[in-house]
Amino acid sequence: MKKLAILMLALSFAACQSEKKASDQEDSTGLSNLEMNSTSNLAFKYDSLKIFSKPNPAAKTKSTDTTYVRIVYPSFPNQKLNQLLEQKTIAAIQNPDDKKVETYQQVADAFIKDYENLRDTEGTVAAWFLDAETKVLTDQPDYIGLEYSLVNYAGGAHPNSNMIYWNLNPKTLQEITLESLINEGSMPQLVTIAEKIFRKNEKLSPTASLKDTYFFENDKFNLNRNFTITKEGLKFLYNPYEIKAYAYGSTELIIPFSDLKTIARPNTLLSPTK
Repeated sequence: MKKLAILMLALSFAACQSEKKASDQEDSTGLSNLEMNSTSNLAFKYDSLKIFSKPNPAAKTKSTDTTYVRIVYPSFPNQKLNQLLEQKTIAAIQNPDDKKVETYQQVADAFIKDYENLRDTEGTVAAWFLDAETKVLTDQPDYIGLEYSLVNYAGGAHPNSNMIYWNLNPKTLQEITLESLINEGSMPQLVTIAEKIFRKNEKLSPTASLKDTYFFENDKFNLNRNFTITKEGLKFLYNPYEIKAYAYGSTELIIPFSDLKTIARPNTLLSPTK
């Protein structure tokens, strides 16, 4: 009888452990769309908006190829941060002459309306699309690194694409600029370091001309301000058409932290002790 009691107790304990493990797995699955960094205490989830145009009443076929807008964005507990990201996203999507709007929904509605107005005026028009997504690359107590990407088509020979890095201080919601990370007056040195890496990546000699293949102003290498901070170093991105023809796509350039030791400001994201 004593052995039976011990056996029943052991089985009961095993069942509890199994139930706890299953419960833990369910919780983990339930939080699959929630990202959390334990070092920053920043929690966020990805929200999205997707709408489609109405079917073309004049179409002779039953094609389901309709214009659509898809916007994916992170949502933080800090509403001011969310509002800032929404403003930056809208500014990145809109053209300077577009009617100003304030929400993701208004952006999507305006895009769909423009397409439907053109379609109703000119008849059959190839479907448009607008696909925008903002990803959180890094979330630390003093740094949020975001990657905004846009691929869209509103007529023409081909779709357009663009990627922008946003660097923010989550406490102040201020932009982290390149100048705030390096010593005053050291920009020329940074450009020199970057050009050496660029020429190596492009298989160019130190004296090779940039005139025929690249679009740098005055045929002189220069850095843009489209950067993010990765585990490898300071990463820059040139979008299509920015320094090369569209067919070449985007161009990445990473400057290792080891190359930044002499110009990084102390106690910043680029300093060796950070």
